[in-house]
Amino acid sequence: MLTVSEYFDGAVKSIGFDSPSGRASSGVMLPGSYTFNTAAAEVMRVIYGEMRVLLAGEESWHTVLAGEEFEVAANSAFQAKIAQPTAYLCFYG
Repeated sequence: MLTVSEYFDGAVKSIGFDSPSGRASSGVMLPGSYTFNTAAAEVMRVIYGEMRVLLAGEESWHTVLAGEEFEVAANSAFQAKIAQPTAYLCFYG
């Protein structure tokens, strides 16, 4: 089953789907600054572009390039700064 989600006035769009390892989504973020809240743990992989990420409880921003991924704890939040259109694949655990 596919679900389509839109956030931040359409600047972030994703398509959710069931993968063999559980729920996942793939989407695109347009340039901007965003704060995402999580319910489940997430593994987010950048597949095109790059994003600057600040995870909850950390003081330093990290640059995540295409082909790299980062983990987000359940029931937390992270900030993302996007300078160019960036595509991602996210797995929920």
